[in-house]
Amino acid sequence: MASRPLRIVALGDSTTSGFPGFASPLEAPPEGAGDPLCQYTHWMMRAHPGWTVLNRGVRGERSDEIRARFERDVLGARPDLAILLVGVNDLFQGRPVDHVRSQLSAMYAEAIDAGIVPVAATILPADVGVPGLSAEILRLNEWIRVTALSLDVVYADTYAAAADPDRPTRLRDSSDGAHPDAEGHRRVGEALVRAIEDYLERSSGSRKAQ
Repeated sequence: MASRPLRIVALGDSTTSGFPGFASPLEAPPEGAGDPLCQYTHWMMRAHPGWTVLNRGVRGERSDEIRARFERDVLGARPDLAILLVGVNDLFQGRPVDHVRSQLSAMYAEAIDAGIVPVAATILPADVGVPGLSAEILRLNEWIRVTALSLDVVYADTYAAAADPDRPTRLRDSSDGAHPDAEGHRRVGEALVRAIEDYLERSSGSRKAQ
């Protein structure tokens, strides 16, 4: 069940690294730097002290750049699960949704082939004044949802967790409109914990029924 020890890699961009409040261990070796509350990995381990959640976020990276280090940062770590919160920088730079889909599809497949459960996380809202960005985020997030269900992997609606209830295309807790603050990371971390717990419970029930 969810209380057992787990090793999890959190792979992504600035949303994962914790920018601007925190720099990940990849950005500030060996342990990262800044306010540890400004990373969702902290909140996940706070909820489950038996979980080890490795912050492998790098500010500004696109999905292809993240995929280029997938073997090192995910496969090399031999985790039970890998959180993939990827794609906002591609869309911000004008790259098409299909570009992100192809990179995510490849990473989902590589994880599954290695016996690692992907955690398909939706991109967070970004209110940065780029025309059409919110619509592209929603398009990609719908694909992530449908793909996660078809692959029977973990699906975490981190977009909904971070969104302002009154203005859902904006972050609820943010100092710059593009990155969560500590409270926003808490909400994202809790959403990821719930999604993983639900998946583990379903998986345990399926095994018992066999």
